[in-house]
Amino acid sequence: MENKLQATIDIGSHSCILLIAAFEDVPVEIATSTETAQSVNVSENSEQTAEAIEKPAVPATRKTLVPKLQKVEVCRLGEDIYEHGKITPERIQELVQIMTKFRMDLHALGADLKAVAMTEAMRKAENPDEVIEAVEKAVWVKPRVITGEEEGKLTYRSVKEWHGAGNVTIDIGGGSTELSNGETTFSIPVGALKMFKAMGPIPGPEYKKFIKETFKDLSFKGMTKKPVYLIGGTGTALAMVFLNCQNFDYKAIEGLEMSLADLEAVTTRITNLSKELRAMLPGLGNGRHEVIICGLFWLRSLLEKLRVETFKISTAGLRFGLLYPPEKEPEQKPKKRPPFAKKTENGEN
Repeated sequence: MENKLQATIDIGSHSCILLIAAFEDVPVEIATSTETAQSVNVSENSEQTAEAIEKPAVPATRKTLVPKLQKVEVCRLGEDIYEHGKITPERIQELVQIMTKFRMDLHALGADLKAVAMTEAMRKAENPDEVIEAVEKAVWVKPRVITGEEEGKLTYRSVKEWHGAGNVTIDIGGGSTELSNGETTFSIPVGALKMFKAMGPIPGPEYKKFIKETFKDLSFKGMTKKPVYLIGGTGTALAMVFLNCQNFDYKAIEGLEMSLADLEAVTTRITNLSKELRAMLPGLGNGRHEVIICGLFWLRSLLEKLRVETFKISTAGLRFGLLYPPEKEPEQKPKKRPPFAKKTENGEN
């Protein structure tokens, strides 16, 4: 029998995240119509509920991925990429130490490690094979370097499973940012750590030029004016500061709605603090205080391009998406032969 506890590791440009989770049966809402997608909670004692139950079509529970343990360790692989173009031996050793601690957690809880994914730093590194081999020896599973598009799709999938379709996800990492609406997914080589290395902890006048150049060839068609979910360390840190939540609590953070005014207020508050005081704020330990302001500036610019006034924060992400079974790709419609297709010498089109 397969172990109930399943795990993944996300090795990013700034942090490494261990997720141990399990698929559990949780209550769901029963839809009164598949066309209108209006749902009624089966626990409500009302005539409306009774009418809905008379049309049973879906079970009252479904398998949902529930996190049991999440651990974050700062690795800052992106710094090496920025400064050296490759991951240095010292940084590899630090990464191995993190992975070894993760493996001990896995063994202590008896969890099965299903996947290890590496993102933007390893997409850029000149020595990926060396790092992959070191990580494999530490956790006994070979990591996979995934593309930006795949990262965005898996992140969107993780949010879709919890909150449904029709949203846009923004995953701000250390070295890249992925956006997806389920149909279109793209990765931008901009992240909080990368911006920090280029601009320092607080972006100055050069930021306007940077944004103009970054957005010059990007199209957000099909993504504007839709509900937005923010994923990643920047979002989690923002939520913890906003809520003054001293310890990470995914139930308190998940689905938290904020406005642009809220974002502006938190950004101003953090910016006005010294580096030392900033590091004492909730969620800004382990080096996050150095890169958070860059991440919040970048978030504000993205939200303006998406033309939204509010957004929600989700603790889901790549590490969750790696555990869901692959979705079927939509069938490609056969292309119609153009009426002007020329015939070949043998008379065939």
